[in-house]
Amino acid sequence: MKILAFESSCDETAVAVVEDGRHVLSDAIASQADLHALYGGVVPEIASRKHVEAIAALTEKALADAGCTREDIGAVAVTYAPGLIGAVLVGLSFAKSVAYALNVPLIPVHHVRGHIAANYLAFPELEPPFLALAISGGNTLIVDVRNYTDMVILGSTRDDAAGECFDKAARVLGLPYPGGAPMDKLAQDSKGGVYQLPHAHVEGAPLDMSFSGLKTAVVNLAHHAEQVGEELDRAALARDFAQAVSDTLVSRAMEALRQTGYKTMAAAGGVAANSIIRGDLERACEKAGCRLYLPPLKLCGDNGAMIGAQGYYEYLAGHTAGMELNAYATRDIAD
Repeated sequence: MKILAFESSCDETAVAVVEDGRHVLSDAIASQADLHALYGGVVPEIASRKHVEAIAALTEKALADAGCTREDIGAVAVTYAPGLIGAVLVGLSFAKSVAYALNVPLIPVHHVRGHIAANYLAFPELEPPFLALAISGGNTLIVDVRNYTDMVILGSTRDDAAGECFDKAARVLGLPYPGGAPMDKLAQDSKGGVYQLPHAHVEGAPLDMSFSGLKTAVVNLAHHAEQVGEELDRAALARDFAQAVSDTLVSRAMEALRQTGYKTMAAAGGVAANSIIRGDLERACEKAGCRLYLPPLKLCGDNGAMIGAQGYYEYLAGHTAGMELNAYATRDIAD
């Protein structure tokens, strides 16, 4: 089955054609990163307007790249939650019109489920059950993936997502938006160990996380250095910051593995591209005798292929929707 998939939850417009949930026939992406960099972050209204401008032509490109016609499409999958509500609505509204015009099923896909499913595209042998560490600009979750559509949150951030903190720390260090890749590159210039940064714990919830204190600590360090005229070791701070995030994520992911008894873990989301986090996960999983799946960098960020992959399994489970389907800014991955 060939699924035409749409993703527009933030600042990438993405349209893909995916066959049987595992094979990417095309994956067309229009990024707005350069535009939003002017403002130091995503401006929701601008993002929504750019999605409107890009989505029709991008759909034609995705079909052409896949060598498909409209008649070849068996279903339409679309991100319906979570995300910037205006941005999500653009993709959802367009996907509805396509499904209606082609008279094919409409499949709603949770954005984070899509990130996890990106691993199915890279690793044909991967099958549930497994543990997923979903880490992105808007979400930080430890997920028990019981089967392709049955997922339970074991741990989550109580405040800021890991990716959001990377962006805020990058801004303080004078790095461009989005901050993940520049922070990672800068961190490679230092071995760290210069700055003592907080590692928060949530009482009574050992798998939950908190990053707001870490973000505030970086801001305060930078401001203090500026006020007293001290030179800030930017590379060391980037390294120590990334290490603090990694320590928080990896320790909880490994504890979740112990609790579930799983021997398989998959990382997902934009922050999964960070080299320090990837390296720490690899070492921890090797020590624990656990198989780790790390998606290639091109599948860590937002893309349409991941929505098509998860959409296939949602379709097999009977999870389709009518034209009344609405968009949601927030939504539990288990819904």
